[in-house]
Amino acid sequence: MKKLLLLSILFYSIFSYAQTTGSVVGKLTDKEYNDEPLAFANVLIKGTAKGTTSDIDGLYEIADLPPGTYTLSFSFVGYETQEIQVTVVANKVTQVNVPMGASAASLDEIVITTTTKRESETALLLEQKKAVAFKASIGADELSRKGVSDVATAVTKVSGISKQEGSGNIFVRGLGDRYNITTLNGLPLPSNNPSNKNIILDIFTTDIVEYVGISKTFESQNYADFGGANIDIVAKKFSGAPFITIGVGLGANTNVLKVDDFYLQDGPSYSGFGYGKVPSDPLLPYNYATSWDRKSSKNTLNNNYSLTGGRKFSLGDESSLGTFLTASFDTDNKYIEGIYRTNITAQGTANADYFRKSYKHNTNSTIMGTADYKINNNNSILYTGLFLNSSSQDYSEYDGKNIEFPGLDPIGFIKRGTFDKTQLLVNQLLGKHKYSEQWNAEWNIGYSILDNTIPDRMQNTFVPTSDGSSSYTFFKNTSINNHRYFQSLNEKEFSANLSVSYNFNKNVDDEFKGKATLGYSGKMKNVDFNSQQYSFFPETNKTTFTRDGFNNTDLYLNDTNFDLSAGDSSSKLSQLYNGHLNIHTAYGNVLYNFNKQLSVIIGGRFEQIEQYVYFNSLDFPDGSGNTYAPVKFLPSIIAKYKLNEKQNLKFAASNTYTLPQFKEKVKILFQEVGQSYEGNDKLYASTNYNADLSWELYPSNDEILTVTAFGKLIQNPINEMFTNSSSGNITYANTGEKAVIAGIEIELRKNIFNFNNDNNLNEKLSFGFNGSYMYQDQDLNNTKVVTENGFGANFTYQNSKLSGASDFLANSDISYLKQFRNGKDITATLTYAYVSDKLAVIGTSERGNLIDKSISRLDFILKSNLSKKLKIGLSYKNILDPTYKRETDQSKAPLIKTPDVLASSYKIGSNLSFSINYKF
Repeated sequence: MKKLLLLSILFYSIFSYAQTTGSVVGKLTDKEYNDEPLAFANVLIKGTAKGTTSDIDGLYEIADLPPGTYTLSFSFVGYETQEIQVTVVANKVTQVNVPMGASAASLDEIVITTTTKRESETALLLEQKKAVAFKASIGADELSRKGVSDVATAVTKVSGISKQEGSGNIFVRGLGDRYNITTLNGLPLPSNNPSNKNIILDIFTTDIVEYVGISKTFESQNYADFGGANIDIVAKKFSGAPFITIGVGLGANTNVLKVDDFYLQDGPSYSGFGYGKVPSDPLLPYNYATSWDRKSSKNTLNNNYSLTGGRKFSLGDESSLGTFLTASFDTDNKYIEGIYRTNITAQGTANADYFRKSYKHNTNSTIMGTADYKINNNNSILYTGLFLNSSSQDYSEYDGKNIEFPGLDPIGFIKRGTFDKTQLLVNQLLGKHKYSEQWNAEWNIGYSILDNTIPDRMQNTFVPTSDGSSSYTFFKNTSINNHRYFQSLNEKEFSANLSVSYNFNKNVDDEFKGKATLGYSGKMKNVDFNSQQYSFFPETNKTTFTRDGFNNTDLYLNDTNFDLSAGDSSSKLSQLYNGHLNIHTAYGNVLYNFNKQLSVIIGGRFEQIEQYVYFNSLDFPDGSGNTYAPVKFLPSIIAKYKLNEKQNLKFAASNTYTLPQFKEKVKILFQEVGQSYEGNDKLYASTNYNADLSWELYPSNDEILTVTAFGKLIQNPINEMFTNSSSGNITYANTGEKAVIAGIEIELRKNIFNFNNDNNLNEKLSFGFNGSYMYQDQDLNNTKVVTENGFGANFTYQNSKLSGASDFLANSDISYLKQFRNGKDITATLTYAYVSDKLAVIGTSERGNLIDKSISRLDFILKSNLSKKLKIGLSYKNILDPTYKRETDQSKAPLIKTPDVLASSYKIGSNLSFSINYKF
């Protein structure tokens, strides 16, 4: 309560200002010298003192102009002054190119064009209003205002979308990773985790983003392996005057600040580029270059550094090259502690009951460049190159009981260090061509390479000795207890899209009523996964030590104490899978405007799918493989009815599908502390039927109110479930005949006040809210699971919600802004998010489901332009610091009712940060 009161006082004590402005840019050329760039000419707004001079390339920019009509005055010593009237539009860039000379330029020599700044909130709302299709976007301006630093957090600002803490998984309308698609500039991205279909969005910083588009309805030009959303990251491109910006940030996590020592495993570097190698003889525990023991890290503050720049080069009257480059490095440290229980029985007993301490160090290094080549007014090519290195270190200690430990009081201690590194390289070319008023073509090709490695994961397990003393020894019940583990996942993907469109049937206003599009899209992905685990079995009670010796493991596993000839042993377990996913598609759609009110898009997509996977594991040492190769036709329809200039009605319906992931289809056991996962090679695709109905109201150019009703029918849904055994492992299955989802979403953006003062400086207080409420139900069919998979299910319930689905989601924000003279302004934003309870894992064998409990988050962001070049920012995130809890719902079970058991509990801490940016 004190935090909220303090924050409220701080917030309302800030005088804020809102301004939706435009800008004028252009190039001045010298008619007397073969139209060479004219440097150091004066450009002024007539009647004011505001202006600039052209640079060495003849380029100029006048930014932050309130909307309106202005007279620009262009002058140069010895040349005739020219005055040109231009109209500035909010959130748009007006380009005015002027040839200068001893005599004034004729009107046909002056070129004036206006382009949309698609990163602005107003521009994206205007696109949403005009579009026939359902469209939701969040641009760079809004991301900055809300203090969003990564794409995963960005998409959660859209109604009906939530993020799972600790995994990075995104849930859209209750549908998780398998139902979503992630693209960059419309081309697919590979996954950095064998458990996921999509790349984890946390690793993309908003430095590379112009805007993020979220489409929750299917359109024929998009891939049909879809049920939740198509999330498209649109890369930044250069616009405006040349610039270079340097940014530096410093922050801290309150949990990290409280601990005396911050521990990580030995080996990985601070930057996240380090790696471990398998030694020549890996079956001896002392042959590894890295230590078995933790190390103390002094780099506990969060840092970020960025360098961004752009420039446009004129290549002729119609030709230009716009270049943009951004590079950044970020670190983030976390510490969590709390209860961690697994394999909980129906009677309420946790077979594994630990107190966990976890130290986490994450890094992101990103370099992205774009080159936007405008060949002429009808043809352009865009190149995007992206390199990303993302790493995660997690050193965790588990102290407590496990039923597998020996003795009447089965206590023990586990330590595990995991380093996970992803490197992604993306190259894309996109082309746009206008052949005539009626014929247009677009194409894009992309090639991406992803390498995800877990180099040298290590774990040790200790239990009390059998003599009843206070000493400990190694526990060696299974191969997971003391091991080194090396894993690699390599994905290579080539993708291509080609479309040709034809405009037809002009109306009385000389506008085309129809547009027909035919196209091809394809992607060819190859996946190669392999792992080696080297397990060590020291003779029980041969080597003993006190609890202080847990962090001197190198001493007890050296060449003196570990001796294969004296009863110690070791083993190697190799597992692999590889495969490919090839999708070739022919699609078409027709957009037709029947009148000024009604527009309809009818589309269809033929997809030829081939998903092949081969695996070799402990259970299948000779290997096994399977192929899924259907041909599918996926229809879609979207309609828009314009009620008036401010209101739209929209409807969409489609048929799509959802494929199982490679890891889910392989019989390989993936072991975590206290929890293991195994695949199911009998999985098959789900079929999805989708429908949406939306009403939209746009009171002004930066205000919106939408209400959307949606429904989904999923046949043969895929879910995570506990196996019907005492192991408590989690597997995957088509658990029933169907799942039904229905819900309603609301989005509101409203200006509480918005006015100008006598100096034409605006002031605005704005409020935003979006929320969704969902009904979910799926049948759980024991007979179906046994018949199709050969293993029992014995579901505790006959029906359940979908895994990862929350009944209610809400996001709100209030922003108060103020602009001062000379380019100074200040912005304060308070954001709040709420996620209700959601199903984590479906229960079997009378065990209740696992439920992730509701959570709230409150952030405060303050940003200020101290001048046109200098910008600072302050943020206080996760102010409430709620407790993340996972519980069983055993009290609701139909047969065995016991009190609910807390499965896990922890806090992630609050984050404080300060940033500064300087623009040259």
